[in-house]
Amino acid sequence: MKYLADKNGYYDSFGGAFIPEMLQEQIIELQNHYQKIIKSSEFQKSFKNILKNYVGRPTPLFFSKKYSDKYGGKIYLKREDLNHTGSHKINNTVGQSLLAKILGKKKIIAETGAGQHGVATATTCALMNLECMIFIGEKDMERQSSNVLRMKALGAKVIPVLSGDKTLKDAVNEAIRFWINHSECYYLIGSTIGPHPYPQMVADFQSIISEEIKKQLEEKEGCKFPNYIVACIGGGSNAAGSFYHFLDHDFVNLIAVEAAGLGVHTKKTAASIHCGTKGVLHGSMTFLLQNKDGQVLPTYSISAGLDYPGIGPMHANLFLKKRVNFLHATDEEALQAGYELIRLEGIIPALESAHALAALKKIPSKMNDVIIVNLSGRGDKDINVYNKFFNKYSKYEQTT
Repeated sequence: MKYLADKNGYYDSFGGAFIPEMLQEQIIELQNHYQKIIKSSEFQKSFKNILKNYVGRPTPLFFSKKYSDKYGGKIYLKREDLNHTGSHKINNTVGQSLLAKILGKKKIIAETGAGQHGVATATTCALMNLECMIFIGEKDMERQSSNVLRMKALGAKVIPVLSGDKTLKDAVNEAIRFWINHSECYYLIGSTIGPHPYPQMVADFQSIISEEIKKQLEEKEGCKFPNYIVACIGGGSNAAGSFYHFLDHDFVNLIAVEAAGLGVHTKKTAASIHCGTKGVLHGSMTFLLQNKDGQVLPTYSISAGLDYPGIGPMHANLFLKKRVNFLHATDEEALQAGYELIRLEGIIPALESAHALAALKKIPSKMNDVIIVNLSGRGDKDINVYNKFFNKYSKYEQTT
């Protein structure tokens, strides 16, 4: 596959492993062993067994007649929100937790923003009898408090991060600092970010999404290939999984939707492709929000999972090669799209997923076009934010 990483972890000019010397041993261990381990028949058997009998895969590909009637085309929702723990994140945590055990690791550290990766990590650690420590920014602890309670209930030690903006970037920073001083741990990164081999490894584990889409679409439409696949994007794990098996088929339009926050023309945004420049963030060369001196800029999004100043190197390359079309949605557009799905189909999407739904208004689809939107997670964690919007929107509806 031409858009995946080479043996050194580069996607053309993006990727690599820009790491401090004190992490060399851990990263080299992964680089030397992960491919052999995850391709073994024993690993794949365990991985697929857990995904089927514990996670609940395959997730449904749901045809939304109401969306199709409203926007045109044939619109399907890939229901990753129906996975155990409520998002796509568990596909990756199952894979990396199995890998960690084979490598002899007994303690897992992870970062989280929206809390979904934290919950998924805590869940698989409980399943596999691994000690678990989750770093989360203090701001995200407040806006994702229900997921913090779930992590604690699952036995994870939750570490509040008080530095920087107290969001996802800062949680990653603290997790890496801890890992430097505790080499016996395994760092379970949640997105397609970080030094090689993490971006490719996470994409590999999430590729089950597009693998299932091809099979399900053939059953429903008689063809494996849709006209469009749409996914929200921050670091890029659910987008990588949704796009993976369609990357080499250029006739499939791939659309990634960034979090614009209050707008890409403001300083309150998290749109790394639209507003960023090339540089190194958390161990890889990519696009990120930075000033002229290379200092990482603060980000803003109503969605904690997309509130990150960079994008995975795989996606940076896909943008530069014009293989993926990058759109953006503001907070208001995401809230409106989430509200619409709730009322039309009785599905509460995560605010992250709502950004992808917002793109339906911007796709020039034809009557018979097949459009798949990856519903990456459920919105229980965001219900307080939605509730505020409902109250505001209800008042607006009453006056119009």
